[in-house]
Amino acid sequence: MKIALIGYGKMGKEIEQIALNRGHEIVSIIDLKNQEDFTSEAFKSADVAIEFTAPTVAYNNYMKAFAANVKVVSGSTGWMKEHGDEMKELCEKGGKTLFWASNFSLGVTIFSAVNNYLAKIMNQFPSYDVSMSETHHVHKLDAPSGTAITLAEGILENLDRKDSWVKEEAKAANELPIYSIREGEVFGIHSIRYDSNADSITITHDAKNRKGFALGAVLAAEFTRDKQGFLGMNDLFKF
Repeated sequence: MKIALIGYGKMGKEIEQIALNRGHEIVSIIDLKNQEDFTSEAFKSADVAIEFTAPTVAYNNYMKAFAANVKVVSGSTGWMKEHGDEMKELCEKGGKTLFWASNFSLGVTIFSAVNNYLAKIMNQFPSYDVSMSETHHVHKLDAPSGTAITLAEGILENLDRKDSWVKEEAKAANELPIYSIREGEVFGIHSIRYDSNADSITITHDAKNRKGFALGAVLAAEFTRDKQGFLGMNDLFKF
């Protein structure tokens, strides 16, 4: 498969190595200094582009890739609130393809399924209040993390007593607080805690390196090659 990389930071380099090890070809690498390559024949030849950049540029990168008729797999977060509905419509009705996930780790996908199931169980036990914390490296621009927001949405769908998430302290009983910590070079730790007067139940996912995220992105690209629409980890892994 021919893959283009959009963003060539630590994640981009990790994805490149895994893609090559799995027998794929990297036909184009686009970073800040060669934006003109979006119109190059090399980029246009890609079956899929894998995009890991920043919230401020992700949406424009998608549109440039779509203009070149290239499908996109992206792990960039922080843009969904402003452009999510537009992007879904563009894919579902406009014939474009974006596989987007706030986190490509298989472990996080399993953790998310466990989170949803636990919330369904805890819906029967109102004496437990729920909160979430997420810790990432100091370079991460968005807070809460996209993964934390996705996990929070899973809780809100399954726990009737919560109908919104908030940053830091909750001011009302119906709010789910998310605490964000930025320190060192932490790859990502997400913890969900249910607290009662009697005890606490906590589930945690702790990423040890970037390899799990990078492998997931390449698996998503392999899946997306012959698909169309707005896709996600629930399409790739059906739990």
